[in-house]
Amino acid sequence: MLTMHLIDALDAEILMAMDADPQATVLSLSRTLGVARNTVHARLRRLVNDGSLGPFSQRVRTGALGLPLIAFISISISQSASDEAMAALRTIPEIIEMHATTGDADLLAKVAAKDPADLHRVTNRMLAIAGVVRTSTAMSLVEVMPARTLPLLQAAAGRA
Repeated sequence: MLTMHLIDALDAEILMAMDADPQATVLSLSRTLGVARNTVHARLRRLVNDGSLGPFSQRVRTGALGLPLIAFISISISQSASDEAMAALRTIPEIIEMHATTGDADLLAKVAAKDPADLHRVTNRMLAIAGVVRTSTAMSLVEVMPARTLPLLQAAAGRA
């Protein structure tokens, strides 16, 4: 398992500059931030290598893939089959995020689907997995705030 280092003020400034211009080169970032090109390059390489930065595919909006409906599905699983059930759930491509949780359910899955009928298909696929006991679905009506880390980066950079 990779050990992420704590993002410092310069790392945060580099990442915010990349948010502002996703096509910026290392040279243009170094000029914008007033630091050596090698410093920017080394920082970016370390952020990638230690797992601090997720893959680019996480930036893709599911609507652009023809899957505009987002739902959150609470999943209860049999504790005796939890590893197998989670492994089988990971094979469902429409599950785009999944967390083990406390409370009434064991897992919370974020799911992308074409429409309610497609969501029903995905839910039935989940229920067909050995060890999945029940699900409870909440469809997103509208995204009122997308996933964000910019305010956290601003705080890390000392801007907040």
